[in-house]
Amino acid sequence: MKTALRAIALCFLVTLPAAAQQQGFQDALLDQMVGNWVLKGTIAGAETTHDIVAEWVLGHQYLRFHEVAREKDSDGAPAYEAIVFIGWDQPTNRYACLWLDVTGGGGLSAQAIGHAEPGEDELAFVFDTGDGSAIHTTFAYNREADVWRWLIDNDNGGTRSTFARVTLTRQ
Repeated sequence: MKTALRAIALCFLVTLPAAAQQQGFQDALLDQMVGNWVLKGTIAGAETTHDIVAEWVLGHQYLRFHEVAREKDSDGAPAYEAIVFIGWDQPTNRYACLWLDVTGGGGLSAQAIGHAEPGEDELAFVFDTGDGSAIHTTFAYNREADVWRWLIDNDNGGTRSTFARVTLTRQ
């Protein structure tokens, strides 16, 4: 009898973590970003087109998008590429965003993680660069049109300047 109870308890303990992992992070707004997108607009004063694939990863804990420019550099590689993770920071009740790209190797520093308060159809991330400046990156979803607008502004000591205005449409 004790052996049978131990076996049942062991089965329960083994399946409990698997059931917990299946839950994942559920977010209705980020679910709208899942899919294949074409990004078009202006970045750093230049017209550009990028392809984006967004999907839930790591047990549905993070939304990852992979962004690749269609424009090429002198070596034939994409002129821009990024991998971005968005998740939920439970202790602060905010979204967290880690943006890794080809513009430099500083992506794994505290300054590379932006935070946003929950919003109905908008996530306004602030990336504090640690020197009194910041990058404001807002993802705004238009439900009727099923498009996203990304607005990126540089903030130098309280003075904002436009860096990017792009629109994402489904492929």
